Amino acid sequence: MRPFLPIAAAVVLTASLAVAEDKPELTIYTYESFTAEWGPGPAIAKKFEESCGCVVKFVGAGDGAGLLSRLKLEGERSPADIVLGLDTNLTAEATATGLFAPHGIEAPALDVPVDWTDPIFLPYDWGYFAFVYDETKLPNPPKSFTDLIASDTSVVILDPRSSTPGLGLLLWIKNAYGDRAPEIWKGLAPRIVTVAPGWSEGYGLFLSGEVDMALAYTTSPAYHQIAEQDATKRAAIFEEGNYTQIEVAAMTAHSDQPELAKQFLAFMLSDDFQSVIPTTNWMYPAHTPAAGLPPEFAALPRPEKTLLFSPEEARELRDPALAEWLAALSK
Repeated sequence: MRPFLPIAAAVVLTASLAVAEDKPELTIYTYESFTAEWGPGPAIAKKFEESCGCVVKFVGAGDGAGLLSRLKLEGERSPADIVLGLDTNLTAEATATGLFAPHGIEAPALDVPVDWTDPIFLPYDWGYFAFVYDETKLPNPPKSFTDLIASDTSVVILDPRSSTPGLGLLLWIKNAYGDRAPEIWKGLAPRIVTVAPGWSEGYGLFLSGEVDMALAYTTSPAYHQIAEQDATKRAAIFEEGNYTQIEVAAMTAHSDQPELAKQFLAFMLSDDFQSVIPTTNWMYPAHTPAAGLPPEFAALPRPEKTLLFSPEEARELRDPALAEWLAALSK
């Protein structure tokens, strides 16, 4: 997920004010909101630097799907030691590039909703995609994509070519409807006010009242409850099921700090890292910390039916699904 930040966020975060010459630097590509001062980045960097004897440099490299595009463009010349912010819809494609290396880490018991066996990528958080609405403005929200099509509800979605939530919606509809996906997109087109390039732009339209619903997560209302004491935001649980997102990180094959990168990936599954996730990235942690989750998370609705393609299926279906989406929205 993404922290809730203004669009003009800083895109590079170096945790220390000055880089000590005798300290190695670990460069981590991630989505821009992860690096914001209210995002997970600053607290995580501070905690890791306390034990690593290093300097952590987070580089905001666009939204999630844009991370892989940037790494492909830079190839082995990339300064990235770790890429954090892909999800399982992209891991098969990412693995095929040869730009990532096995982590060799024995992970603790994970709480992600699949058996985790990936030798390259490790999860750090997860959640379910959903459309979020304000119950005071939309007391009877759509309960399915077909309901949404039949309503006069306005929505904002995200571009699947640059955004992992945008790609998640693409595969959500493909998983739920299969060959009927073009029909669903054709019906949804009049409901879509705009296709935002990234998370902050899209959710910002909803918060400003320009659309009735925004593509987000079932966990998004927890932000409003905890940070704003606002209980009016709700996530719609759809009858077709809600699609799962599992966000991941991996070290690059060309990293000049491979041991430090492995150390960070192991730290990523520790309580120090995982305890930061719920109230900064507003997702479920991949490994629930000993202190547990905030009570607001326990009250969040969870879909009875959940959807998820395997990484290999997602890679195979991505381009055909994208072509269907483009064809429907261009008419």
